[in-house]
Amino acid sequence: MNSTAQADRYDAIIIGGGVAGLSAAQSLGRALRRTLILDAAEPRNRFARQMHNVLGHDGTPPAELVSRGLAEAQRYGVERLTAGVHRVRDSTRADSVDGTGARELVVTLDSGVQLFTRSVIAASGLTDELPPIPGLAEHWGSSVLHCPYCHGWEFRGQRLAVLATSPMQLHQAQLLRQWSDRLTYFSAGAGELPAETLQRLQARGVVVEPTPVKQVLGDGTHVTGVVLEDSRTIALDAIFTAGRLIPRDGYLRDLGLEREETMVGSFVKVDAMGQTSHERIWAAGNVAAPMATVPASMGMGSFAGAAANGALVNEEFDLAAAGKNQ
Repeated sequence: MNSTAQADRYDAIIIGGGVAGLSAAQSLGRALRRTLILDAAEPRNRFARQMHNVLGHDGTPPAELVSRGLAEAQRYGVERLTAGVHRVRDSTRADSVDGTGARELVVTLDSGVQLFTRSVIAASGLTDELPPIPGLAEHWGSSVLHCPYCHGWEFRGQRLAVLATSPMQLHQAQLLRQWSDRLTYFSAGAGELPAETLQRLQARGVVVEPTPVKQVLGDGTHVTGVVLEDSRTIALDAIFTAGRLIPRDGYLRDLGLEREETMVGSFVKVDAMGQTSHERIWAAGNVAAPMATVPASMGMGSFAGAAANGALVNEEFDLAAAGKNQ
C-alpha cells in the first residue's frame, strides 16, 4: 500500500518513542512542525522498575516518564503511531506530488505503508543480547543489571558479582567495589588475567572466580546465586554484566550512512547536534551513543529536534528566495 496524500507528508518523522525521540518531538512540536513518532513500543529500559540518576525523576518507572513525555508532545500537535519501520530511503521525482521542489525521504513501515517526510530522527535505541546462560535473561532489569550508577545504591553492601563477557568488565568490577565489599568477579569471559590485574583486584577484597558460570538461580523475583561448571554454587543478590549491544538501525541500511567503530560495536556516526552523514537524517539516544543514560539521551533528542527544525528553516528560505511557494 503506497500513499502520496498530503495527509501522509510530515516535516519530521521520529523513529522511536523513548526519551530521546520524545525530546526531539517536543522541540519540533513547539516549533510548529508537523511531526510523527513511529514507535515499536519496545524501549530498552522496559525491564527496569525504576530509573535513577535522572534529576527530578529519581525512582520513577520508565513507562511513567515516557507517558508524561508523550502527553506533553501531543499538546504541541505531535502525532504517534505504533509501528515498526522497514526502510528509509531518499524520494525520487516520481514520489513527489507537492510541487515545491523540497526534497523528501520515504519511510516504509513493516506493514508496507509509505510515509513522506522532510527529515528523519532515528531514536530507536538498541538491543542488549545477553550471554546464553540459563536464568540470566529472566532476571534482566531486576537483579541482572548493567549500570552501577543506575542500580548500585539499591544493592549497596550486598553480595554482588560481575559476569565478564569481555575484558571491558574489569572496569565494571573495579567500579562496583565502591558499592559493596562482597564482590565476586567471574572472569572466564575476559580470558586469563595478568598477575598484576589479579593482585589489584584481590588487594581490594574482590574474589576472582575463573570457573565459568553454568546457570543463574533465582526465587522467581531476584537472583539468589549461580551454579558453576564444576557444580559449585555461589550465593548472590545481584549480577552486573554487559550483553552485545546491537543498534536498532536496520531501516537505515540502504542509505550508506557513515558509521563509527567503537569498543562495543558499530554505530551511526553523528555530530554534536546529532546529524548523520545524510543532510536530512539525525540520530539521538542509544542508537548512536550506546553508553548514553536517560538524561544524556533526552539532551541528544532535544538537540536533534532543534537541529532538524533549523535545517528546515534554512530550506524554506532557500526555496522562497528561488521563487518556490513554501
